[in-house]
Amino acid sequence: MTENASRPATGARRPYLIVNPHSGGGKASRFRIAERARAFGAQVFLIDRSLPQDLATVARRAVDDGADLLGVAGGDGTQALVAEVAAESGLPFMVIPAGTRNHFAMDLGLDREDPSAALEALRDAVELRVDLGYAGERAFVNNVSFGAYAALVQDPAYREDKIGTMVRILPEFLARHQGPQLVVHAGLLTVDRPDAVLVSNNPYQIDDPAGLDRRAQLDSGLLGVLAARAETPAETAARLRSGQMHGLTRLATPDDVVIHADPPVVPVGLDGEAVTLRTPVRCRISPRTLRVWVPRHRPGVAPTGWRPPGWAVVQRAASLVGRSHGRHTD
Repeated sequence: MTENASRPATGARRPYLIVNPHSGGGKASRFRIAERARAFGAQVFLIDRSLPQDLATVARRAVDDGADLLGVAGGDGTQALVAEVAAESGLPFMVIPAGTRNHFAMDLGLDREDPSAALEALRDAVELRVDLGYAGERAFVNNVSFGAYAALVQDPAYREDKIGTMVRILPEFLARHQGPQLVVHAGLLTVDRPDAVLVSNNPYQIDDPAGLDRRAQLDSGLLGVLAARAETPAETAARLRSGQMHGLTRLATPDDVVIHADPPVVPVGLDGEAVTLRTPVRCRISPRTLRVWVPRHRPGVAPTGWRPPGWAVVQRAASLVGRSHGRHTD
């Protein structure tokens, strides 16, 4: 997100922050997010995992009670739930990167090593207008995944080791052609029976079939589409290892992307959360609909060509998978 897309923001008088104390291995607790937010004058709601809680309802109730800013300290899935309420209410939204990977915060230029630094937006903020993606009626800030990508999210090990689980499952899953038969329609493009589909809120910057990389901007008004089909685990591993797009369909489009499937509902990964959606699933982009407040001074966007630290792990593991199946393609 470029800095010239920002504008100064006036202070919120009744900020409301939803805090997940368990997300990211307890980041919010370690950095005393709740206490620091209260010191800034924010009302804080602590998520209790032992109780059934509808966070969208919690956020809407806060809006009805007069909140003039909504914020979340937690992972991307929680961010998306509350961001949807902020967007529909026209209120500013604040991101505290207290989750595990915090992709949305990374693309906003926030400090993921010190989530408490994001609270400076309550004192000295700029406003960014960013896009919001929708899959059916559900909003997403990063991406929604189908087929093999969604299977990764369903795996219990994924939350603890996202990259390792991806490398372990994805090549074999693609090779076996498991899961529902998918058909993707985007404008004039049709992709028949892909094994994995990733639809992102703005396209990813680097040729990355796993969707682990960052986006060059969050206000292009475009959905990114990655669709993959592979015949062998070695072929898939070689693609992950090299970062090449051979055998993959990639698209950036302002059009709706519709995912058809043979069953009436399909498992989906929505910002890393396992959900089910009714088919067909219509994905759309809502341009610049989300008002995000970020600190005026923050780490910013990394140089072009940067890859996240986990990418080297993916390449090494994919190389081993390729050799173990007797095929190696450079």
